[in-house]
Amino acid sequence: MNASHSTPISALVVRRGTRTSRVGVVVGLMLLLAIIGAPWWAERSSQRLLAEFLYVLALAQMWNLLAGYGGLLSVGQQGYIGIGGYCLVVLGLEFGVNPFLIVPLAGVVTALVAIPTAAALFRLRGAYFAVGTWVVAEVFRLLVANTASVGGGSGTSITRTVMGIPAWWRESTTLWIALALGAGTTLAVYLLLRSRHGLALTAVRDSEPAAESLGISVSRVKWFVYIASAAGCGMVGALIFITKLRISPEAAFSMDWSAAMFFAVIIGGIGTIEGPIIGTLVYFLLREFLSDYGSWYLIVLGSIAVAFMLWIPCGMWGLVASRFDLHFFPVQRRVGNLPVEEQTR
Repeated sequence: MNASHSTPISALVVRRGTRTSRVGVVVGLMLLLAIIGAPWWAERSSQRLLAEFLYVLALAQMWNLLAGYGGLLSVGQQGYIGIGGYCLVVLGLEFGVNPFLIVPLAGVVTALVAIPTAAALFRLRGAYFAVGTWVVAEVFRLLVANTASVGGGSGTSITRTVMGIPAWWRESTTLWIALALGAGTTLAVYLLLRSRHGLALTAVRDSEPAAESLGISVSRVKWFVYIASAAGCGMVGALIFITKLRISPEAAFSMDWSAAMFFAVIIGGIGTIEGPIIGTLVYFLLREFLSDYGSWYLIVLGSIAVAFMLWIPCGMWGLVASRFDLHFFPVQRRVGNLPVEEQTR
């Protein structure tokens, strides 16, 4: 603050980027190029693992946008994942649409379904809203399970939707779409938070009465965030079941999808863009090391999540960022001094 008083206003500049963010851009571009080229250098098992990592990252970013920035604690996002998955059955098996074209269409369908759903859920507040989202997801599951035309409770195979697509192209396209979803959701959240709409979003999260007093339409912000998150989950849902080639209500509407989102965001750092990336990485590492221990794997994951909520609520990245001031995705404005050579021009 003292430096600001002693420096002429003309010698100050507002910056959005940091040295860390510039390094992050270079590293990010290198990773993007490496993943795009993975079909030419990686085994199929590695490609599938990469695709899974990327679509779980997309889910984590969507839930972080909803809860971490929008303040809407939903435990029912698996409902939209399931609807997106069943778009493969309706559009793929019934109408013969290319499965990869169904992915964006699933986003449109789930966004349309989210509109009347949000109208009902936004009448609820706090814990009632959270419980309501879970109830809605269960209603979706029961409706699908009792619809014989989409396979009923036993589900159905969707192998026929990918017949005729060469295996190399199927695996490669799946990976590239997963990359588009994982990197795209991360970039979209970043650009949103850097805009005036992002300021409105964080204002609503921090205090709805204060946001309203500033002229922000709280209901409009909530509608946007909820529908955008539903659309993202729907697209991921369609992609997930392209990789699995079989779908059932229990798998499509499983609470495990939301549990993975919670874990990744809470461990990494809720309300940060970097947090879901770190959390998803930790989630996959723990899954690889603990998968042979059966139910203990889930117990360990749950215990770690509870421990973080109690003692490190800001998450791993929140702790690192607060101590070392590292920001790969800076959204705040920083006031600094102009370089001396620019001041003398």
